[in-house]
Amino acid sequence: METPKKFDETELRHAIDELGEFDVYGDVLRAKGILPLTDGRWLHFDYVPDEVDVRYGGADYTGRLCVIGCNLKTDALKELFGI
Repeated sequence: METPKKFDETELRHAIDELGEFDVYGDVLRAKGILPLTDGRWLHFDYVPDEVDVRYGGADYTGRLCVIGCNLKTDALKELFGI
């Protein structure tokens, strides 16, 4: 998914942590993103079950988010990230 939305860092970190709730979002095997924050920085993240890497990095032209898994609940994932 692509989005121009700017994210609050605390809310975004919470959303990333929630990806492990398989009964709500499906079996998320991997997720990654480059998303703009409200303070002008860009947050880069990589998620696999029980391991999350979050860091600040360079900007992109728009925010990007990719979620890979089985039985994903796309509408719930969009709601989680407010997209």
